[in-house]
Amino acid sequence: MSAKDLSVLLSVILIIAMLIIPFYPWMLSIFIIINISLALIVLLTTMNIQEPLQFSIFPSLLLLLTLYRLGLNVSTTRSILSEGTAGTVVETFGTFVVGGNVVVGLVVFIILVVIQFVVITKGAERVSEVAARFTLDAMPGKQMSIDADLNAGMISEQAAKERREKIAKEADFYGAMDGASKFVKGDAIAGIIIVFINVIFGIVIGMAQMGLSFAESAQKFTLLTVGDGIVSQIPALLIATATGIVVTRAASEGNLGGDITKQLFAYPQMLYVAGTTILLLGIATPIGPLLTAPIASLIIVGGYMISQKQKADIVVEEETEEEVVTDELRSPDSVVNLLSVDPVEFEFGYGLIPLADSKQGGDLLDRIVMIRRQLALELGLVIPVVRIRDNIQLQPNEYRLKIKGNEVAKGELLLDHYLAMSPGMDEDSIEGIDTIEPSFGLPAKWISEDMKDEAEMYGYTVVDPPSVVSTHITEKMKQHAYELLGRQETKQLVDHLKESTPILVEEVTPSPLSIGDVQKVLAKLLKENVSIRNLPIIFETLADYGKMSADTDLLTEYVRQALSKQITNQYAVGNETFKVVTLAGRVEKLIADHIQQTEHGNFLSLDPNVSMEIVQKVGEQMEQFSVYEQSPILLCSPAVRMYVKQMLDRYLPQVPVLSYNELEASIEVQSIGVVNVEG
Repeated sequence: MSAKDLSVLLSVILIIAMLIIPFYPWMLSIFIIINISLALIVLLTTMNIQEPLQFSIFPSLLLLLTLYRLGLNVSTTRSILSEGTAGTVVETFGTFVVGGNVVVGLVVFIILVVIQFVVITKGAERVSEVAARFTLDAMPGKQMSIDADLNAGMISEQAAKERREKIAKEADFYGAMDGASKFVKGDAIAGIIIVFINVIFGIVIGMAQMGLSFAESAQKFTLLTVGDGIVSQIPALLIATATGIVVTRAASEGNLGGDITKQLFAYPQMLYVAGTTILLLGIATPIGPLLTAPIASLIIVGGYMISQKQKADIVVEEETEEEVVTDELRSPDSVVNLLSVDPVEFEFGYGLIPLADSKQGGDLLDRIVMIRRQLALELGLVIPVVRIRDNIQLQPNEYRLKIKGNEVAKGELLLDHYLAMSPGMDEDSIEGIDTIEPSFGLPAKWISEDMKDEAEMYGYTVVDPPSVVSTHITEKMKQHAYELLGRQETKQLVDHLKESTPILVEEVTPSPLSIGDVQKVLAKLLKENVSIRNLPIIFETLADYGKMSADTDLLTEYVRQALSKQITNQYAVGNETFKVVTLAGRVEKLIADHIQQTEHGNFLSLDPNVSMEIVQKVGEQMEQFSVYEQSPILLCSPAVRMYVKQMLDRYLPQVPVLSYNELEASIEVQSIGVVNVEG
């Protein structure tokens, strides 16, 4: 056991001893001085903390100090009633402090009790109760805020854990303070009762056992009792004040003394007003300027000195900022910083500022947070924070989306209009500005708000501008999600998976596959719009086949087959028949025969004319899907799937290419077309 632990245990044993064992008066004097010292230390500590949790032991310490003070009261009461003395400190407070006057002593004692019990203790008790209630009520909202920040990628798992622990500690602390404030209240009541007991029984003992007269007995024991009461109420008042400071302390960057001087004297002009008022008070009343003038002069001079200091601080701050800017421009790092590229940027012209300005009703920031959460759920990838900025180089109503510095989307919005997408009829049913819906390339019109109801009646799909741009951002982020997954992001996903399945991760990386190999597999899945959220299945497959082959293209095909249920559910519509276009056996054999195997991987070496013919035939077959409420799907054998996809990527990137092994056996497949070539 350490010396610190032993000292605390001995202190508690001492408290118990004071309740049972009589102590010499000189020992009681030492204990009283220690009591006052501890109370003063606690008060000064509470004035220097920046937030209540920095003194989280205070509720327990308050209980121990209250018990120590009550034990000391018992010992001094025993000494007063049995020996007629309680040590030098008590006698000093009974004679010197109150001048030996019993009435004055009682008045001073009553005033101390009233200040502590009615003013400080009652207020601290109420503040503790309200703080505990509001802290507990706010816990669910704070927890949800932490979860939202974590899901949005704004904080790490460790930071979220620390914030949750802080919230739990705050709830425990304020709950404990609500109960601990009752100790202070009870201590004040006990002090009053002890004083009355000492006075009454002291007079009786003095007359019955010591042979003193009533006047002598009253004078002796009342002074001792008042001295004991005052000497115990002073540290009690300090502790009560410390309790009030703790429960009323708001978190800040400084201590109480620094905050008071900084905030109280933040407006030196008000000191001029206060000083002038005090001076006029002495001139206009019998108080006289002789008494008020020095105080008024001190206040006015203090205000002048503070105002001059503030001006000097402003000049120094401006000079410091200029020096920092100059140093940054001269520093080699100033050029290096220009090389950094934001992962995702959204820029807009000045005409679209209301879209992002919350003061003007814009909710673009909230929409982007929801987009990031949606993509995290759909793709299993945490999209980096989107940097939003206005760009005067763009047209007023123009916007663009950049991913790693490259423009991937661009469009225009009319904030005072609605976008109405055509129901498919050839004739123009409503008037508007012809345009193209940016997300899916559908014909549309910008219509005024007056035409909204009429357009909906004609079957048009009417969308407001914020929804148009948020949908556009969502689709483009899905399309380019694989570009946002680098090795660092892959490492974060692997570390997150390792928390729940460490054995699985250790079997895959760093051997036989590196983080780079895993990143390539995940990026290939994302590029074909396959969610990587089910990382355990992906890593199970990599663990099975990673030792057999390091070819990431081949490993990706194995992973896709392991995710067959997910892929089937992604493209199947309910329980309907799965309609697909298939490759003719001749075409598959033609592709398989032209696969070249090298030490750097396999690739398709097919005649360009034949490749274009296959692409054209696929495009013709896909046009048949316009009559079905289902996305066009090309189905082929597992051996050629990835080569067919590579061939179609440049011309028909939106066409999903699936293999037979990627479909569940329970799904009914209907071929509505076959891709074949001549020759």
